[in-house]
Amino acid sequence: MITLHQEKPEDWWEVEALYDLCFAPGREALSSYRLREGISTVAGLSLVARDELNSVAGAIRYWPVLVGGVEALLLGPIAVHPTHQGEGLGAVLMQDSMARAKALGWARVLLVGDEPYYGRFGFSKLDDVVMPPPTNPDRVLGYELIEGAWDGIRGDVEKFDAGS
Repeated sequence: MITLHQEKPEDWWEVEALYDLCFAPGREALSSYRLREGISTVAGLSLVARDELNSVAGAIRYWPVLVGGVEALLLGPIAVHPTHQGEGLGAVLMQDSMARAKALGWARVLLVGDEPYYGRFGFSKLDDVVMPPPTNPDRVLGYELIEGAWDGIRGDVEKFDAGS
């Protein structure tokens, strides 16, 4: 049985180990990581899934960013341990965390990923949103937690410390 809980400081090393396992070496060199440096994850949205052995089976994190001066959530990374892939855990992490984000009053979510995969969750290409280079513009995707939340939003994605 899988259980979800908000990520706690003591989960950090296990979650990082999961990301190291699931992503290519050098993942921290990606432009999205520049937006996360020195910024805390959004409280209440970064989740850890643990299996019946209490091992980390999956994790998802969210970070605050500004898009053209407007607040948004940057989703990622999200990962599922190879022993739990194909069980729908990634979908559970995304859907649960986005429902929590909406309940907390967030309006929009941004991620860098493949539209054929994330499109099934309602994400679509954001033509006027620019991630720091060298991000492929075709991989910049958005999701509206509130209908119309991406309408008229355009510009550069910038680091934002929502806690300050």
